Amino acid sequence: MKVLTKSEWDQFLEGFPDAHILQTSEWGELKSQFGWDVERLVSGGVGAQVLFQTLPMGFQIGYLPRGPLFSSESTWKTQKWDEFLDGLDQICQERRAILLKMEPDLWESEVDPEQVPPSGFKPSSHAIQPPRTIVVSLQEEEDEILMRMKSKTRYNARLARRKEVVVRTSSDLEGFYQLLETTADRADFGIHSLSYYQRMFELFAPKGACQLFVAEYKEQPLASIMVFTRGKRAWYFYGASSPEHRDRMPTYLVQWEAMRWAKSVGCDSYDLWGVPDAEEEELEEHFLERNRGLWGVYRFKRGFGGEVKRTLGPWDRVYQPMLYMLYKLWAKRKA
Repeated sequence: MKVLTKSEWDQFLEGFPDAHILQTSEWGELKSQFGWDVERLVSGGVGAQVLFQTLPMGFQIGYLPRGPLFSSESTWKTQKWDEFLDGLDQICQERRAILLKMEPDLWESEVDPEQVPPSGFKPSSHAIQPPRTIVVSLQEEEDEILMRMKSKTRYNARLARRKEVVVRTSSDLEGFYQLLETTADRADFGIHSLSYYQRMFELFAPKGACQLFVAEYKEQPLASIMVFTRGKRAWYFYGASSPEHRDRMPTYLVQWEAMRWAKSVGCDSYDLWGVPDAEEEELEEHFLERNRGLWGVYRFKRGFGGEVKRTLGPWDRVYQPMLYMLYKLWAKRKA
């Protein structure tokens, strides 16, 4: 097991051009400035950026977001994975980790169910990132992407233009945060500090991996979203909107313009990042009547004509069984 520096990890990632944004050194650097420690580990063609958060009494939680990364000849069934896991176990035990939570960057529909979860991991009911999402294909021409949308969504995006809504890119993080605070108060969800979003933008935007879009009417900001790209993939992570001029449908147009931008820089998919973790049949049956949590955004996101997909995991590897029981109680209450 080799522990890599930031620059060494960047070099390793050159062999994985479509690795998830959460496995980049920039994401690790961001988290390291807001309460997490970062370990970047490689062994035998298997690599992972692992985050550690310190708990009371010196215990820790390990978290492997959207990884590990496998070379073409490696899987969970090979000796190379076993050797990597041995080294990872040692680091987790040295850090007094209660558990290691792993959320792989793999779709359930594309993996042999007999290969998951890997030996020594157990399914967990507590996910850090939303396991289920909607992914919009950007591979077709713009007219085809538009025609795949629900008719009301397509109409609203076009209506916004007719109602003089203009979308532009921005670096005004304070303005974005003001909208975000308004949205969080209205929808009752938690947000990070302004400094978190500012640092995130500083790390990713200069490399072309992040863009902030704002939809305005007569120079008044109505909606804003932050979008990330790496390789051929784009992710919509954060969004906010004003209660004013909602009849002008700015949230629809700002998403469409972000998709157009992502396509223009070479992305072939746009991940809308997070819907309720339920089968599509249940989502379609209940989205009109449920509003709590991610149910409140499913109705909006489904309109863009994407595919409902679920990642593997979350899975836990337990090192401290008694403390893990307390962790599960805490996670249940938090949920």
